[in-house]
Amino acid sequence: MTDTAYIDWPGAPHVPGRSPRPDVSLFSALKAKTSGLDASDALAGTDCFKCGCDAFQKGYYWEAHELWESIWMALPPQSAERQLLRGLIQLANAGLKGRMGRQVASQKILSLADAAISESRIRGGDSLMGLKRGEIVEMRRQVSEQQQ
Repeated sequence: MTDTAYIDWPGAPHVPGRSPRPDVSLFSALKAKTSGLDASDALAGTDCFKCGCDAFQKGYYWEAHELWESIWMALPPQSAERQLLRGLIQLANAGLKGRMGRQVASQKILSLADAAISESRIRGGDSLMGLKRGEIVEMRRQVSEQQQ
């Protein structure tokens, strides 16, 4: 994964209904740099994508989702990369729901994430957006362990 210093993360991850929503300016500059890009290799190299990976790795699931959504929207609709981002966003959402104590919702979303990631691998192979299969397996493990 990445080791970034692009964002000075708040002291704790945002949890809707439990903590204040982060200021949108925290992400706006990174999201703006994705404007006009649509090639997966260009989007994978953006600070926005890398910071989303960093946020996820640190357990900032809401923030990862927020960052990855702009990447997902920029990718070609039928691409393997867009399918992968859909799965990553769902992984982040499953992690967030688990943190909120909504285990049933988390498990349902985790199943959707698994399906999207599997489909992305069928379409595009074992390394998409600079993420290898093992890195995604680790991301899924991170969310699964939180469920226990």
